[in-house]
Amino acid sequence: MALIVHKYGGTSVGSPERIKNVAKRVAKARAEGHDIVVVVSAMSGETNRLVALAHEMQEHPDPRELDVVLSTGEQVTIGLLAMALKDIGVDAKSYTGWQVALKTDTSHTKARIESIDDEKMRADLAEGKVVIVAGFQGISSEGNISTLGRGGSDTSAVALAAALKADECQIYTDVDGVYTTDPRVVPEARRMDTVTFEEMIELASLGSKVLQIRSVEFAGKYKVRLRVLSSLQDGGNGTLITFEEDDNMERAAVTGIAFDKNQARINVRGVPDKPGVAYQILGAVADANIEVDMIIQNVGAQGTTDFSFTVNQNDFKRTLKVLETEVVPGLGGGEVNGDPLIAKVSIVGLGMKSHAGIAARMFECLAKEGINIRMISTSEIKTSVVIEDKYLELAVRALHAAFGLEGEAVEEKVV
Repeated sequence: MALIVHKYGGTSVGSPERIKNVAKRVAKARAEGHDIVVVVSAMSGETNRLVALAHEMQEHPDPRELDVVLSTGEQVTIGLLAMALKDIGVDAKSYTGWQVALKTDTSHTKARIESIDDEKMRADLAEGKVVIVAGFQGISSEGNISTLGRGGSDTSAVALAAALKADECQIYTDVDGVYTTDPRVVPEARRMDTVTFEEMIELASLGSKVLQIRSVEFAGKYKVRLRVLSSLQDGGNGTLITFEEDDNMERAAVTGIAFDKNQARINVRGVPDKPGVAYQILGAVADANIEVDMIIQNVGAQGTTDFSFTVNQNDFKRTLKVLETEVVPGLGGGEVNGDPLIAKVSIVGLGMKSHAGIAARMFECLAKEGINIRMISTSEIKTSVVIEDKYLELAVRALHAAFGLEGEAVEEKVV
């Protein structure tokens, strides 16, 4: 008998019929002799509806009260799923995040998990019950309801699996695993049987939407065995996120291609080239709670320097305002402009550590398609480029073909 944590996202529990289907899947796993803990999200679209309601009350909703409102979405789902299980003869008990209790820090709407009390869950499991826990939420050190931010249900599931020392954490979603790239862009994309945690962290951080990056990081920290499966179809082993490198890792230089079209580029040109300038620019952006991704600094003319960096497209106008009003005047000069119409494309693969010339092959492929590269960023297992957003799908399709990701991985000939 294994202890397994199931996690179902908003699409998987998006209607009463789908909740009943989840109940049947859980009942089947329970009948096979497994102890089951289920973590669920709010029904599809519910969180957006709750956010909209909050904004009707306040232009900038109070974070503590917003968490109170947002946490109700998952509370509805856990109750409905418990009812559905009881209706088919499976004893179940639902818990909100604070009832578990999943304790967090005090950062409302983006709280971090600090500890989990597993006593109640273990007692229920010992009695043969299915335990259902609301994802995305917990209770702060001050005793207030807190939420973990978008995608927080994945993190809740992994954290519970870690606390319970579960044999596996299964993330059920609307796709049947992790693909070499988005099948909606490249129909020939291939589902991978396994992918390493190191690769999955890169893919998640670079735009892959299958798993939320915080959940992958949490799984890596606590060595939680993760598997991605489809809740909309029966059968299949999905994709296992593993700590072990299989034999193919020596041969497959590139495992997958990730992309992010919600990027914008910021340019700060002609600022004094002196110590502390980078801090003045990027520190002010960080203080505004704006995340920076790729950064390039070039020597300018006559003792000046130029900075370029990327931010989320939603932060584009706010970043320009921060720089124009708070940074440039203090630097004694400089010009700020940007481009909201860019995209980031990345190749990822553990095999890139032992293969030379992979980045060059990527650049050659894009050059053949007439795609100009604006920025480049590299690490041991990934290379990312910024290009015009209109070339995004062309770039992804070309790179997917160039690295032979449609079929089984083949040994690279790059020397």
